[in-house]
Amino acid sequence: MILLSHNPLWLQWAQQIQSIAQAGITYSKDPYDQERYRRLREIAGEIMASYTSVPKDVLSQALAAEEGYLTPKVDVRAVVFDVRGRLLLVRERGEGLWSLPGGWADVGESPGEAAAREVLEESGYRVRPVKVLAVYDRARHAHPPLLWYVYKLFIRCELVDGTARTSLETDRVGFFDRDSIPALSTSRVTAAQIRRMFEHYDNPDLPTDFD
Repeated sequence: MILLSHNPLWLQWAQQIQSIAQAGITYSKDPYDQERYRRLREIAGEIMASYTSVPKDVLSQALAAEEGYLTPKVDVRAVVFDVRGRLLLVRERGEGLWSLPGGWADVGESPGEAAAREVLEESGYRVRPVKVLAVYDRARHAHPPLLWYVYKLFIRCELVDGTARTSLETDRVGFFDRDSIPALSTSRVTAAQIRRMFEHYDNPDLPTDFD
């Protein structure tokens, strides 16, 4: 079975070139090869810049900031239901669109700790992580293209206490029925993923999803 990525081909190529270049920069001892790999990394940035509105020098700086062997970034999303079976969502202040609480995992914290931290920071609620519901390859779902290659972890969390509170990143907090989900920030979560989280709520014995 062939799995098709939602990322455009130019982005897939650029990411692969970037990955090869980064590995070469990390492990090659020959200074001439090092220079060739740096040029490959520049080409990856030029490809990305030619298809986006991001200036080439900004992309080059972002790519050059990566060190070591290039691996996917980890985005953690918390799945929190209240006693009525409604799902916790937060509205992103910059976009005005809704998402599951979450963000990049920080170095030094477990996925569960990251989920609980993001919920507290973005919604004001304290939660306890209890189960990994899904591990998705972002590129295989209906998200808009992103410079970085990303794995997304969806973690079921139980409410402990707290009250709704906004943050620097969020300007609204609410619980929603499955039939009243507001407009979503698809760079963070898709409608299909939300539906799947409700399926996990309906059947807690479902195994963890993964790509």
